[in-house]
Amino acid sequence: MRIEVRGVEPAEPAAAPALRFDLDLRARHADADAPIRALTLATQLRIDATGRGYDERARERLKELFGPPESWDRNLSSLLWTQTVTHVPAFTGATRTPVTVPCTYDFDVAATKYLHGLPDGEVPLSFLFTGTVFYQDGDRLQAACLPWDTEAAFRMPVAAWKELMDRHFPRTAWIRLERDTFDRLYAHKVRHTLLGWDDAVRSLLRTSGG
Repeated sequence: MRIEVRGVEPAEPAAAPALRFDLDLRARHADADAPIRALTLATQLRIDATGRGYDERARERLKELFGPPESWDRNLSSLLWTQTVTHVPAFTGATRTPVTVPCTYDFDVAATKYLHGLPDGEVPLSFLFTGTVFYQDGDRLQAACLPWDTEAAFRMPVAAWKELMDRHFPRTAWIRLERDTFDRLYAHKVRHTLLGWDDAVRSLLRTSGG
């Protein structure tokens, strides 16, 4: 089975942010005429961080992930984005199927930090596939595993992820706080009669000189 990634767009309809990657699947020549009854396709999606360049601004924004610029030769590495399973219906020869990737805005997740930190350009992605192919062999239904080296590369525009986040979280970002930290922030907000959470955080930043 040969698999290629043809494009990416926001998944719709979607209550939560997700991207849809379109895959072209094509049976190899020896199996091109064998009817495939179903395919269970497991996808591991990784960010190949070594596959692009970074200017000074990007290196500053990604310092939390990879450390100071002088250590990037050692620390720059592939990042796991997600893993998902897609059930592909019957086809013969070739087909196109979507793979939906949920996208979180949780800044405790390394992939979110990376995608948010890139100012522009492209994200080099590696799609690593495993799965089971169910195909017709005469009167018998057979099953076979995808070869271990079934994979595809794709360069996703950074704008695709950023525009998705802007659609679901316009002009906002999300962070998770421990409950006692939130309680202290809430008490600060009440004590100083501040209207919103942005006001409370800005007040603390002014106090600290940030």
